[in-house]
Parts: sequence; structure tokens; C-alpha cells
Amino acid sequence: MTVIEKETGVGQHQSGHNSGVLHAGLYYAPGSLKARLAVTGIRQMIRFCQEHAIPHEICGKLVVATAAEELPRLRTLLERGTANGLQGLAWLDDPAQFREIEPHVAGVAAVRVPEEGIVDYPAVSRKLAERIRAEGGEVRTGFPVTAITKRDREWILTAGSAEIRAQFLFNCAGLHCDRIAALAGEHPTTRIVPFRGEYYTLAPEAEHLVRHLIYPVPDPKFPFLGVHYTRMIHGGVEAGPNAVLATAREGYSWRDFSARDLADSLAFPGLWRFLRRYPSMAFYEVKRSLLKSEFCHSLQKLVPAIEERHLAKGGAGVRAQAIAADGTPLQDFDLLERADALHLLNAPSPGATACLAIADYLIDRLAQRKV
Repeated sequence: MTVIEKETGVGQHQSGHNSGVLHAGLYYAPGSLKARLAVTGIRQMIRFCQEHAIPHEICGKLVVATAAEELPRLRTLLERGTANGLQGLAWLDDPAQFREIEPHVAGVAAVRVPEEGIVDYPAVSRKLAERIRAEGGEVRTGFPVTAITKRDREWILTAGSAEIRAQFLFNCAGLHCDRIAALAGEHPTTRIVPFRGEYYTLAPEAEHLVRHLIYPVPDPKFPFLGVHYTRMIHGGVEAGPNAVLATAREGYSWRDFSARDLADSLAFPGLWRFLRRYPSMAFYEVKRSLLKSEFCHSLQKLVPAIEERHLAKGGAGVRAQAIAADGTPLQDFDLLERADALHLLNAPSPGATACLAIADYLIDRLAQRKV
């Protein structure tokens, strides 16, 4: 087995730029592939981290309703989490109850999710590469695939003058998975549209305002979770992310620009249908990206004591959001299967948490076809 990575090291993009949260499966529709893989995946990931001494902590999370109209949606989350098999979920409808956990949070009710936590995903990526090599596999970095051809029932993957030959192709290329599929002769109906998620970090004097993970109740009118607070595994607290359309698939700031990536996005009718479906969200995310005061206002809904002076520019990540031609953002994993290839065309959150479970699932799919 050979794993091909275009960068000089593993985990350089989505895997190394996410929030570092271990997601337990609270949000996902019961019975969906995403729900099943999240619940299995977090337990596998915790065991993996324990076995290999990778920094992680099961610190728990609060999902907070800040207004009465959010209570039905919060109750739905509790029901989903229960149906998905999460342990220890608790409905807290007395502010005194959840302020014992997060003293500075504001809200009318909350759900406690004790199984969620934080982890060092770059360390996970490096350890996985190490384990693959230890088992006799190869992890070949610095191999940006520019062509894929099929000859005599064999795949030939080309990067410059170098070639790799394979009998079976797994495509898990994240931000570029649709392009790799196209190189392999496929015509995906979905397209990866990059959305940048920007973070602030809390100043040291404000870190005491957040003890664990604090999330809002998602608004069903929008496809993203909303800004939240995340303790980081190596110290500090992040606040974010927003979700602004990026002008490059690896565009971690407004300065990052790729004419090819932007042209791909703008030429895709599904993006324009998406923007027509969520016009207020699209405008607001840009506004929140450009105005620190607006970002702070969003954060104050959960923790009113946060002030602009507490916020310093943090990192950013780019979400590989698959969007269908009708403008619908895909919420579940999307797999295209062929006799000699598997293309994972959408692996949204909890993709990092569930990576080991996703691998098992793909291998099982392959094994079933060989029986």
C-alpha cells in the first residue's frame, strides 16, 4: 500500500487546520452514515490516542440555547444524541446547573455532552503515517498528482516525471477530491467549494471565561454550526469559526488567491444556487470576517463578558464543502464506487474524529465486493 500526499508532510490542510475537537455524534441524523461513523470513530480515536500517547482530553461540551425559540431545536439535539448512543447526555434547564460547568455562559437551557473532547490532530496524522510505514506501507510525500491514466487494468498516477502504479485507487483527497476523481475519468455531479473558517484566540486574561467547549444551537436555516469556543489541547482558547467563501482551495486568508480555484467555484451553477438559498448568511459571514466587532457580538451571545480587546487574530482552516448542482450542501459522506476505485467525495465534520472508522468502512466495502 502506498499513500500519496502532495505536500512535504502529512496533515497540512484540513487535518491540521481544524478546531481539534473530538465530535461524539450529537448533531447527526440517527441512522445516517455520518452518525454511525462519528459514534464509532470517537471511541476508536480515543483508544488510538491512549495507545500512542497522543495529547487529548475528554473535557466535555455545552450546547447552549440563548433564547426560548431555540429550545425545540436543542431538545431535538438531545434526542438525536440519545438515539445515536451517546452516553451521559444531560438536559439542563436551570441556568444555575450549567453555570456550575461554565460560570460565564449565558442562556436559558443547555445540553451537556460529556463524551466530547479535544486532540492534537497533526500528531494523529504523523502517528498514522508512522504506523503505515511500520506495517510495511509507504507514505510518499511531495507527490502532487497531475495525471491519472489506466493501462492494462492498472492505474498510473503521475507527478512531474515520477509515476506510481496501482491496481486499486482510494481517493480521499479532501479539498481536491473532485479533481482527482475527474483525473480518473469520473464526472462528479457535486463540486468542492472552499469555505474559510477564521478564528480568534482569547487573550490570557480572558481564558478563564471558558472552561470546556461551548457551542450554540445550530440554526437550521444555515448549513454551518456557528461560532463557538474551543479549548486547545496545548493551551489557550479559540473562538470561531465563521464560514466565508474562500478565493482559493487552500486560501487561509483574504490575501490567498487562486485564479483557477475561484474560476472553478464561480463557473459552478450549484454555488450560485447555494448563494441564492442563503443570501443573508453569505453577506453576514463576509461582514463578520471583516469586522472584529461583529465577530465579537456573535461570541457575546454565549459569553457576554467577552470584549473586543480579548480577541487576537488566530488561525484559519478551509472546509471542503461539497455542493450539489441544485445548490444543496451535502451533509453526509458521499462515496463513488467503481470496480477498481473508491472516491470519497465528501467527508465533512466529523471527518477527522471518524477517520479510523471511515477507513474501516471503506475497507469493509471493498472486502464485501471480493467475497
